Amino acid sequence: MISRPSSFLPHFNNPSPGWIGYAAALSLSVALGLLGWFVVPAGFVAHGVVAAATTLFCVVAVKFLRDRAGTGARNSAIGVLASFIEKDAAPSFVTDEEGAVLTANIAAGVRFAESRSDTLAGTLRMVFANPSAVLYRLQCRAKLDGAALEDVVTRRGHVRLAVHLISDHQFLWRIEDMPERAQSGRSSETLPVPMITTGRSGAVLFMNDAARTLVGERVKSLDRLFVSMPVQPGCVNTLSTSDGQVDVMVAENNSFAGRRELYFLPAEQTGPADHGAAFETLPVPMIKIAPDSRILSSNKLAAKLLGGQTGEGMSLGQVMEGLGRPISDWLQEALNGQTDKNTEFLRIIRKDKEVFVQVTLSRVTELGEPLLIAVLNDATELKTLEAQFVQSQKMQAIGQLAGGVAHDFNNLLTAISGHCDLLLLRHDQGDQDYGDLVQINQNANRAAALVSQLLAFSRKQTLRPEVLDLRDTLSDLTHLLNRLVGEKVTLTLSHDPVLKSIRADKRQLEQVLMNLVVNARDAMPTGGEIRIETEVMSLSAPLNRDRATVPSGDYVTVKVSDQGVGIATDKLQKVFEPFYTTKRTGEGTGLGLSTAYGIVKQSGGYIFLDSVPGSGTVFTLFFPVHEGEVETAPVARTPAPSSAPKQGEGVVLLVEDEAPVRAFASRALRLRGYTVLEAESAEDALRTLEDPGLTVDVFVTDVVMPGLDGPTWVRKALEARPDVRVVFVSGYAEGAFGDSQPTVPNSVFLPKPFSLNQLTDTVHEQLH
Repeated sequence: MISRPSSFLPHFNNPSPGWIGYAAALSLSVALGLLGWFVVPAGFVAHGVVAAATTLFCVVAVKFLRDRAGTGARNSAIGVLASFIEKDAAPSFVTDEEGAVLTANIAAGVRFAESRSDTLAGTLRMVFANPSAVLYRLQCRAKLDGAALEDVVTRRGHVRLAVHLISDHQFLWRIEDMPERAQSGRSSETLPVPMITTGRSGAVLFMNDAARTLVGERVKSLDRLFVSMPVQPGCVNTLSTSDGQVDVMVAENNSFAGRRELYFLPAEQTGPADHGAAFETLPVPMIKIAPDSRILSSNKLAAKLLGGQTGEGMSLGQVMEGLGRPISDWLQEALNGQTDKNTEFLRIIRKDKEVFVQVTLSRVTELGEPLLIAVLNDATELKTLEAQFVQSQKMQAIGQLAGGVAHDFNNLLTAISGHCDLLLLRHDQGDQDYGDLVQINQNANRAAALVSQLLAFSRKQTLRPEVLDLRDTLSDLTHLLNRLVGEKVTLTLSHDPVLKSIRADKRQLEQVLMNLVVNARDAMPTGGEIRIETEVMSLSAPLNRDRATVPSGDYVTVKVSDQGVGIATDKLQKVFEPFYTTKRTGEGTGLGLSTAYGIVKQSGGYIFLDSVPGSGTVFTLFFPVHEGEVETAPVARTPAPSSAPKQGEGVVLLVEDEAPVRAFASRALRLRGYTVLEAESAEDALRTLEDPGLTVDVFVTDVVMPGLDGPTWVRKALEARPDVRVVFVSGYAEGAFGDSQPTVPNSVFLPKPFSLNQLTDTVHEQLH
């Protein structure tokens, strides 16, 4: 039971002086002394026993004095703490590990006089439901951290529970009532708009003066206040008051800890509007709309969402968009009661930033005329998260599409371009069919480039990274870039004198730079300057920007800046999306920046965009500095076209599940003098190699095949034939070369589609 204590003294586990131990030690020292003096014969042993007795007595004496001093200091500290807590205005309890109340201060006895109990959970049961769960949760946290704190919303308001671990098995609890928050800079009690606060269970926790005046009494639950349940925010609801039933429009403002704040506006007005001040100061953004969709008025919060303007006199369709049909039609349907869908997500037309709102319409009558009240909820964060989710789904869908297209489409392109190469061998430039064959070959290569862009965007292409010095890369690329920008545009390069190396795919990095330079050129139709600057940057702390986090470390940055028209603020987040372009139809595919984004991200880098409309745009690329040793040329590479065909000899095992590709590759290799063994699957290839007398010099195998894939069957074959060289070919090889698998020795990768010369030159270089 809780009683007023004469002294608030928690039962701390103070170390006792240990009188029994001291007595035993003193007895032992005295016994040793008597033994040395009277029993042991005089001599060296007797002196030793006496010395031991003396030493033991001194140790016990010193320990006793130190314990007495420590106990005094501890008791003094406990006294100060007890005096402080006893006079604390907040109720405080000391409990054991089972929750039993050991003692309580004066404030606790006064506050919980009617609900006193032997346990703290029983004492608090009248304050909030299920206190045992809350107390157990806080006690467990206090055992780990030494203290814990939690805010609980009760019928009487906001209560804060705090607990401190004061010994191994005792806890100090403090219960503090927290004041109500002020609403919108003024007290909820004096707000001229009727407002109530409810809890999760529907209990009415608070009613301001205006609400009590409207209802006529203080109610305790929503079902006593509303005629029909549940409450429909943004709609007209009927209240049960002391003067009868009243129709009100309910606006909801979500609060913390599961509480709801509901505001009431009269749904019918027969005289001049006398709620102007209430409407203006409502803490919920609201707009009055005429039947012809004109905005009649908006309160302060609505004007803030609209960008600082009230929008009066304008139609709602001039300040919001996003339905896919005229907003006036939606308003008319709501006004006539023809639709149950009175809530829509719309985008506010603003130039400074993108703002989305959830608009809920309610029909009211003012001066005998029907009107619409639109309640606005800021949904920008929700729509941003939704956009991120949709973007991730789009990335996944396009990645799957790109993988499927790359595998099947590149096989078709390999067969088309390969057989075209075979036909070109039988036609001279003077033949009338020669030009047609060249056109077929060129357009097949263009189609392959489009598939490569899709793979780059979805980050699924097979990169061939090498250690690069960006000064050398840009120097090799300068001639081509100057041709791309034309005569009206000046290209300027600026390098950091101590530039460090990076590791990336040189060909893909050149593609990124060309895309950025071409976009910069197109943004300056009248001419200007494009600057490419490289710099070494050290980040001492992670850089958070554009929903990305760049870890701390050393980076090489590449900035591509122009003096063009810039990009509008509302379009900045869309420029990296596939097929999105600000250019006119026919001037761009919308894949350039999405391709650059995919290549940079797959290379372990980051790309950021800054743009000011009318001033220009800056793209900044971050690449981690390569700290390892300088590497040789990449093992997997595409051989450069050779003017003179290379003849060779040797045995090639060709494994390809696509018959047209296998037919072309087989003919191409035989034309160059190789002996070709064909297999349509990995299993067929392994059966062929079971012949011990068969000699094979090179495996040419597809990567993705039904059954065993290329790397898997090659690893098995190399166990018995470790000296055979390998050429992997594929248009889409994601996941085949897993990091968990050992690398395949003496192998190169040749991407599809490949030409006749590329295939034969690669095999020739593997053998020689």
